[in-house]
Amino acid sequence: MPIEDESKAIDEVVDRIATRFPDVPSEQVHEQVDTALAEFEGSAVRDFVPVLVEHKVTDEMRKHTES
Repeated sequence: MPIEDESKAIDEVVDRIATRFPDVPSEQVHEQVDTALAEFEGSAVRDFVPVLVEHKVTDEMRKHTES
């Protein structure tokens, strides 16, 4: 996946998560997405990174909102 496409996909991930968790400040959503994205830095295959980031952050958000 070209970096431009990945960047656009990550922006869409941020938007979907922010919509799904409206009580979470957008800055926090961005921070968590950036943290999750950093875990995949250096990965040779990038096609699924946005999906993996979205799942990871959504799971973390769900855990924190259920507590």
